[in-house]
Amino acid sequence: MTGQDGMTLERPADALGDAAAALRGRLHGTVLQPGDQAYDEARLIWNGMFDKKPALIVRCDGTADVVEAVNFARENGLLTAVRSGGHNSGGSGSCDGGILIDLSQMNAIHVDPGARRARVQGGATWGDFDREAQIHGLATPGGVVSATGVGGLTLAGGLGWLRGKHGLSLDNLVSVDIVTADGVLRTANERENGDLFWAVRGGGGNFGVITSFEFQVHPIGPTVMFLGTFYRAADAPRVMRGWRDFMTTAPDEIGGTLVEFSTIPADPEYPEETWGEKVIAVAGVWAGPAEDGERAVRPLRELAEPLLDISGPMPYCDVQRLYDGLFPKGVHRAYFKSLYLGGLDDETIDRIAPRATERPSDLTLCSVWFLGAAVARVTADATAFGPRDMGYMLSIDSIWQDAADDEKNLSWSRAFWADMKGGSKGRAYLNFAGFGEEGEELVRAGYGAANYERLAALKAKYDPANLFRLNQNIKPGP
Repeated sequence: MTGQDGMTLERPADALGDAAAALRGRLHGTVLQPGDQAYDEARLIWNGMFDKKPALIVRCDGTADVVEAVNFARENGLLTAVRSGGHNSGGSGSCDGGILIDLSQMNAIHVDPGARRARVQGGATWGDFDREAQIHGLATPGGVVSATGVGGLTLAGGLGWLRGKHGLSLDNLVSVDIVTADGVLRTANERENGDLFWAVRGGGGNFGVITSFEFQVHPIGPTVMFLGTFYRAADAPRVMRGWRDFMTTAPDEIGGTLVEFSTIPADPEYPEETWGEKVIAVAGVWAGPAEDGERAVRPLRELAEPLLDISGPMPYCDVQRLYDGLFPKGVHRAYFKSLYLGGLDDETIDRIAPRATERPSDLTLCSVWFLGAAVARVTADATAFGPRDMGYMLSIDSIWQDAADDEKNLSWSRAFWADMKGGSKGRAYLNFAGFGEEGEELVRAGYGAANYERLAALKAKYDPANLFRLNQNIKPGP
């Protein structure tokens, strides 16, 4: 039998009857199969383009369950998917005909405020994390949608509002517990299994199933100064130039800003007179005392005549939930594509602005993220993530509702990406990699040649049969 990625599976998934029953008896968690009452809900992932049907869903209750599931997958030659939050837009949080190792029930958080450390189970979301850490006025760089899994986001980078001051999510990792393809639980940190620790900080899900993360946390909140100023899209070139110039000397506390093209929805949250307006917003969080932030971010609220301004002091957890309504689980169709930009000169701005304004779907977002400050200070070989000289990232977040519009939205996204690629080194943020259709070329470019070769050698050491391949895959080296 051949799996969805063209690799041979050792036995058909529908011939697992007795083995699946035996696995069920060894778990504290549950095993779901097609026809079971909770199966359809459990297999749902975020991107509505995918309707994948695993032969088995193993909902793990703890690390021992993960060990059992990994051993079962390997011994039975099953295509293997691992899911934390299921938010990957490429649909890799599930599979057809194989086994889905679902960590969503493993979502406990323990925060040690004295040590400034947080232990986070592998199925936790950023909403889970922030809720517990904010009791102590602490946070670590996370995503901008609270339902996103900590695991998936962190392992391939982790871009959030706090990156200017504290770097990527993976830059704040202290240690992980990981079940590798041989079913062995390993601790990886700077002192123990250091090569594996290097690999998981950027290498995605290629090296095993992370059952626990330990993060460094920082004083943030509980109230922060949020920057959210909306300008008319016609003013986008002026706004982008002003934002770029401000960011060249901006303090780290506001180094996590972005500019974002969108359309204001017909939603009571917004003034009715703004509904349907195409806009460019400047957004960010002041990663310091809120009372200092209002003055510091004011120039970004005066780049042109604002259409709408929602800036102001806001609970950090509320900031982290601001985008949640735009990304309902399993509802919309989506294709997220990214490209690192070496700079943002006037010519580049003039190429981005009209394209980003005239999007084929009003649900689509198009952003340029600033990636300087703390993100840029980490050397290329310090983590597997790759070189940090990108400066900016263009993110094309295409979202639409009707399957009949798939080709229109996919073609627009890919053409936009291809046109902008000529002005970059061709590297993408591997959490926003479309469907990974460029294959090894995309992955090699993302990590850089030296990091990719090192990762391939470590893949051969820890996962020589490429059990964990439903990701931006690093093939085992020679």
